[in-house]
Amino acid sequence: MKIANKHLTVSFKAKGAELTSIKKNGLEYLWQANPKFWGRHAPVLFPIVGKLVKDAMKYRGKTYEMTQHGFARDMEFELDTHTGDEAVFSLKSSTETHKKYPFDFLLSISYRLEGSGLRVTYTVENRGDQDMYFSIGGHPAFNCPLTADESRTDYWFEFNNAEQLTTHIIEGAHFTGETEEVAAPDGKIAIRKDLFDRDALVFKNLHADRVSLCSPQKKWLTFHFGEFPYLGLWSKNQESPFVCIEPWQGLADHELHNQQFDQKEGIVRLEENGQFSCGYLIEVHD
Repeated sequence: MKIANKHLTVSFKAKGAELTSIKKNGLEYLWQANPKFWGRHAPVLFPIVGKLVKDAMKYRGKTYEMTQHGFARDMEFELDTHTGDEAVFSLKSSTETHKKYPFDFLLSISYRLEGSGLRVTYTVENRGDQDMYFSIGGHPAFNCPLTADESRTDYWFEFNNAEQLTTHIIEGAHFTGETEEVAAPDGKIAIRKDLFDRDALVFKNLHADRVSLCSPQKKWLTFHFGEFPYLGLWSKNQESPFVCIEPWQGLADHELHNQQFDQKEGIVRLEENGQFSCGYLIEVHD
């Protein structure tokens, strides 16, 4: 299914409510899920971001098993709205989700075209009679390079604020508590071949609220993430011709976390009958 305007044509699939294509002037910006490298396009991360210690969490004396990034990305969503420039998908809690996650919820995902940009909005409703805890995030992957005459190492990330960048170290998919400074003169991170050798770069509470993907040819796109406290930058390995820009409300577990779900760093607490929304904008440049 598609939405389109005079600038962009955007496609999705119901499984995972996943974005599968962003095209402008015939050029594909979104990674096309080549399984040789990474077989996804832009999974939605819910109700966890990252990995739990022992792939399990504990809540009110019970243990629930859940794999990395949660279950939403692999479930069929309902298509609630489909117009020329907007598509809205939803996922409701069920007997199946209760096996992994004890809360009653409605997750809605809106994709809306705004000129040469795509706005993605996540809305979570607590439909239970107790506080609900969750994380949510995006994981869109972009072709890098975007043209055949370039390579990934020609590119760089450029933040709109030149600040000292510190990444939080991940080993075995969990945070170690260690940090490391990232070279970012003038807010620019060169996409060196070894940039992701220690997994994703993870930033917390940046002053910047947007980051652009650039090459000597042009600034290709700008990703507005200001509604999220955490940002991940990632690629699978040194040869993968894509990069992910990941806005998160939530984090993977620290390696020493006690598995208590309501004590996770970055976890969102939503009161009974409450509603939570956040979103990001992908701006594709001429």
